[in-house]
Amino acid sequence: MKLAVFDCDGTLIDGQASICEAMEAAFAAHGLPLPPRNEIRRAVGLSLPLAVRRLLPGADAAAQLAVTEAYKDAFRAARAEGRLSQALFPGITDLLHELAGSGWTLGVATGMSDRGLAHCLASNGIADLFVTLQTADRHPSKPHPAMLEAALAEAGALPAQAVMIGDTAYDMRMAQDAGVRGIGVDWGYHHPRELAEAGAEFVAETPGELGDYLAS
Repeated sequence: MKLAVFDCDGTLIDGQASICEAMEAAFAAHGLPLPPRNEIRRAVGLSLPLAVRRLLPGADAAAQLAVTEAYKDAFRAARAEGRLSQALFPGITDLLHELAGSGWTLGVATGMSDRGLAHCLASNGIADLFVTLQTADRHPSKPHPAMLEAALAEAGALPAQAVMIGDTAYDMRMAQDAGVRGIGVDWGYHHPRELAEAGAEFVAETPGELGDYLAS
């Protein structure tokens, strides 16, 4: 058994434009100053309520909840109108097929919702490659290890047989807390130095380099 669990946004797909636009629409809907896009991007990987709390630290719970719901509305509207941008990073499709073909079991652990992840994987034609899908709908936000622990149980893998692959320090800390090796990618939202400081044993610069590392 070899289990590779991937984060989604920032690791498999590049959805930053749609995330930033939806968050800006949510803030604007409530007359709030727009947060800097860099701050929005740095919150990606957390569950949506936690990301909003990070972006609105001085607001009360009711205001944070209102912005959270406005974000969901904006994101759903973008999906319904065909404006959602969630393309796979170049090289990811080949990487996933190579791993699956060489005996790796694949999973996803993401701060996205069940519905959002299902749409994302299906629209990119990769849904059938994964045997375990863990989302923020059923678990505490990263870096809590619950998502990764559930992926291990569902796949029938031990922590020593698994790797967590992600682009944020939240992913790497989740891996550490679950007793799983953490591997970072540098094409996402956090700097490679942050990934290393959070426990990444290796940070890949390209999907090809990641594939080579996993094959070694």
